[in-house]
Amino acid sequence: MLNINRKLEELEAEGKSIKLALIGAGQMGNGMVSQISLMKGMDCKMIVDINTESAKKAFLDAKIENISYCESLEQCNESLKNGKFVYTNDFMNACKAEDIDVVVDATGSITIGAEIALNSILNKKHIVMLNAETDCVVGPILNKLAKDSGVVFTGSAGDEPGAVMELYDFATAMGMDVKVIGKGKNNPLDLECNPDTVREDALSRGANPHMIASFKEGTKTMVEMALMCNATGFKPDIRGAHGIDSDIKEITKKLSLKSEGGVLNNYGTVEYVNGIAPGVFVIFSSELKSVNDELKYLSMGDGPNYVLYRPYHLTSLETPLSVARAVIYNEPTIVAKEGLVAEVITVAKKDMKKGEMMDGYGGFTCYGTIEEYEKAKEMKAVPIGLIDKNTKLLKDVKKGEIITYDMVEIDTSTTLYHLRKLQEKIFG
Repeated sequence: MLNINRKLEELEAEGKSIKLALIGAGQMGNGMVSQISLMKGMDCKMIVDINTESAKKAFLDAKIENISYCESLEQCNESLKNGKFVYTNDFMNACKAEDIDVVVDATGSITIGAEIALNSILNKKHIVMLNAETDCVVGPILNKLAKDSGVVFTGSAGDEPGAVMELYDFATAMGMDVKVIGKGKNNPLDLECNPDTVREDALSRGANPHMIASFKEGTKTMVEMALMCNATGFKPDIRGAHGIDSDIKEITKKLSLKSEGGVLNNYGTVEYVNGIAPGVFVIFSSELKSVNDELKYLSMGDGPNYVLYRPYHLTSLETPLSVARAVIYNEPTIVAKEGLVAEVITVAKKDMKKGEMMDGYGGFTCYGTIEEYEKAKEMKAVPIGLIDKNTKLLKDVKKGEIITYDMVEIDTSTTLYHLRKLQEKIFG
């Protein structure tokens, strides 16, 4: 992110600004709008939300009062042209508006996220995904379509995958041998939790019970780790990862090879660690004695492995940095290299009968766990992002069983599904 502040200052001095549209005015979206209002060279000119009062509130909380509610694209374009800040309930207005450079998806909806990303790309707009769930399922094909259209598709700075990528890029740029990457998890893994069991906790935090369930059951963590894999080529060491308990002082010992006293079968892997949340980390080494001597002198430890640790990630407050990077440098913050390296496959939370309907991410019927993509494909395992309330069971299923394509009838009418099929055709 070096020099972005100066580039934004230059835009401001020239009377210019990067103009973005935010889709999704929940807690994270609201905070992002206020953050942008403090920045130079950038304006959130449009907010989209089904609840237009939430969109309006995000502007007012940022002390932006020159606002206009618009329904049609024509109204949006006219208001933007007249210097107004626009709020609306139709995400296609953001994807098509003439005076918008970048679209930010903060909806958290996997199917809608695919629609938003595709339509933004088709309309030659950069797209920043504060929506890891969609990226995990169809990120590679959306990245290819964006490149072909001359725009940037990217994950967000501030999200844990983006924060890990900063450390990974820093270490590899210096020629360090990166061995493990990962993130902290801030609650014990509870594979049986559901929106009802976490409802009281969720409501006390002002959060959606489905979202809290996805955190506690680990699906959210698995999605974030999969994005790290897809961007770096690293793989999960075992299905679901080891999920060790550790503080930052012991992490290099515990996340070393079994032959070295640790838990890992291989290096070049991704992990989550209980006890270091909300931080992210990169474990690295060097083959040269002089470098190791210098690292020891700099209080990085005795080696042979060392850790870079960032003890925070600021989620949507950092997202504008990805917006700026896309426009100024035409670069993503984090994106799949090519195709998928890791998949988040679907596991049954309970016994279910043929004919029952499933629900998906953070729900009552299933959770997601990380697996190598090639192994998942061989098993014909269904990515959890394709499971929703329209998914019908074709067979009886036992608790803990991996859901495969022959077990379910999936909704094949969605843009998400068709993007996934195209992705598999191109990347395998």
